[in-house]
Amino acid sequence: MRLLPSALRKHRKLAAAAALVAVLLAVALWPQAAPVDVAAVERGTLQVTVEDEGETRVRDRFVISAPVAGRLRRIELEPADPVRRGQVVAVLQPAPPALLDARTRAEAGAAVEAARAALGRSRAERARAQAASEQAASELKRQSQLAKSGIVSAEALERARTEAEAAQQAFRAAQFAVASAEHELERAQAVLLQASGGGRDIELRSPVDGAVLKRFRESEAVVPTGEPLLEVGDPNDLEIVTDLLSADAVKVRPGQPVSIEQWGGDRALHGRVRRVEPSGFMKVSALGVEEQRVNVIVDFQDPGEAQQVLGDGYRVEVHIVVWEAPDVVKAPTSSLFRRGDDWAVFVVEEGRARLRPVQIGRRNGLEAQVLDGLRAGERVVVHPADTLADGQRVAPRA
Repeated sequence: MRLLPSALRKHRKLAAAAALVAVLLAVALWPQAAPVDVAAVERGTLQVTVEDEGETRVRDRFVISAPVAGRLRRIELEPADPVRRGQVVAVLQPAPPALLDARTRAEAGAAVEAARAALGRSRAERARAQAASEQAASELKRQSQLAKSGIVSAEALERARTEAEAAQQAFRAAQFAVASAEHELERAQAVLLQASGGGRDIELRSPVDGAVLKRFRESEAVVPTGEPLLEVGDPNDLEIVTDLLSADAVKVRPGQPVSIEQWGGDRALHGRVRRVEPSGFMKVSALGVEEQRVNVIVDFQDPGEAQQVLGDGYRVEVHIVVWEAPDVVKAPTSSLFRRGDDWAVFVVEEGRARLRPVQIGRRNGLEAQVLDGLRAGERVVVHPADTLADGQRVAPRA
């Protein structure tokens, strides 16, 4: 049966409309490429650090206190005023002695002898520390010469440098110990003088060269025995103390490099871990959580710049490098996610997201070491959505 021309035209229009609807439905239902953020897998240096806040402090500080009860003369020195070793920093007029028996006077005399013996022991320790420091410096010089010839490794040279720095610090500590012992001898002699009935003024002297850090007393007043008057120290001899979580402190070793940031300058300062204290302590965080903390002591490696701007009790931020590798394949940690007990990523290949399991090693907050599963130069999806599936079309965002 043949259609009339008008019916044929109507049939063709209906067929064309149906085809257009089919095309529109196909376009509407065609899967769209999901927009994703991508990043490249790189090869380079990876550092794993332990980070926390720290505080600068004068390495060796001394509190000058009243050796006996009496009237303190007004202290004219103010914080930051320089002092020299042996300089009179305070004058104390002893109170009239009470009736003392022979036993008290004998104890005061024995205390003087004990302080004199402690001073002798400190001087002997200073001599030993000086000899050890000179020997360590000589060994460092020898290792430096051998390193230039390629006979010893860089690690041996660095170990010798660390030992030389530690020996020098031990010598400085021994010097301060001698100064402290001399101060204790003067204090014991003042007590003996009071016990013997002496009434002349007692001059309190600074045990070290440095500056006044704190002034506990200013005006003239009657003070008891042992009352703190001044705190002195060398403000140019700074160190940093940071209290780390015990779980982080176990990763830290003496000699590890430290980056000192957020101290107020436009670049990071350099330091090195000197000591990890063996005992921890409990500390309550700002959120009220009890945490077990451990003090870690850091020395400045560029103390000149730090001394110009930093003082005692300044806040800093320390980044202790606990692991470092110069040539590893690394990927953003934001691209990693768990798939069962393993790690996986989505790799962008020919416009599609391909699920791929990977093995990772060390990681920090931004990057992770890739042991297997990725190559440098490949692109991975960062912050993948839960709805992203293997083989799905993706379009990287600009």
